[in-house]
Amino acid sequence: MLDKNIKVFDDSQADACFALGRQLTIEYYECGANVLLDEGVVEKILLKAAKESGATIISSSFHKFDPQGVSGVVIIAESHFTVHAWPEHDYAAVDIFTCGDNIDLEIAINSMKASFKSENVVVSSDQNRGIIAKPFEQKKMGQMVNNSKIYPISWKKEVERKNPWGVLTSVDIYESDPQIIRDANSIERFVYELCDLIDMKRFGECQVVHFGEDEKVAGFSMTQLIETSLISGHFANASNRVYLDVFSCKYYEPREVAEFAMSFFKGRHYKMQIALRQ
Repeated sequence: MLDKNIKVFDDSQADACFALGRQLTIEYYECGANVLLDEGVVEKILLKAAKESGATIISSSFHKFDPQGVSGVVIIAESHFTVHAWPEHDYAAVDIFTCGDNIDLEIAINSMKASFKSENVVVSSDQNRGIIAKPFEQKKMGQMVNNSKIYPISWKKEVERKNPWGVLTSVDIYESDPQIIRDANSIERFVYELCDLIDMKRFGECQVVHFGEDEKVAGFSMTQLIETSLISGHFANASNRVYLDVFSCKYYEPREVAEFAMSFFKGRHYKMQIALRQ
């Protein structure tokens, strides 16, 4: 997968320069559902990959964010391994920086793939860092132009750019508090507080109805019309899961919805999908 030889700009410069370091960015998609929730587990995965690849481990530091998400770094004598994990998307972004040629990068990548239980791995960048001309051939290195496409990281900016009719956010919340999701008044209160939070004007009353013939789907279902479309949800008794959808032609911040719902229903973790409806 990876060429372990030192890379250069072109063949004419092969004998004139070398790199101080090499940096890989790796995207791990479709990771195991619960792997990215625990900073201790993620730390062990990176430490294992670093050790198996031949790196010299110095120290590590990891942090879990509220309500979920993990960032961390493993300092190695050769530089570092870092990770930023989004459990709601089963995704982890990993960066490996090395200033030595003793690390087997392919072993590191495959070790993390197995530990993250990732179904789809992409090496999105493989760069030389610090291209240095040899003293006896000092030449101007020239400017490299990055022509790769840059995607937005703000949903608000993407909405402004694409101008869709509406934004749909689907949030699945796992291991919610069973007492809250089985209480119609609590569900109704959640809807009212959510509408206030994201500045949505309710149209009519919130409808909360219990369905119970099939144990697999038994639980309350909720609908709330809003002037800009609809909020709906189902609360599954069998699994203590919440399935929430917010659809609006007026913009709101999707992550704000997910994190408020996670907090209100006291879930352990959540998944989130966002769609721009044209």
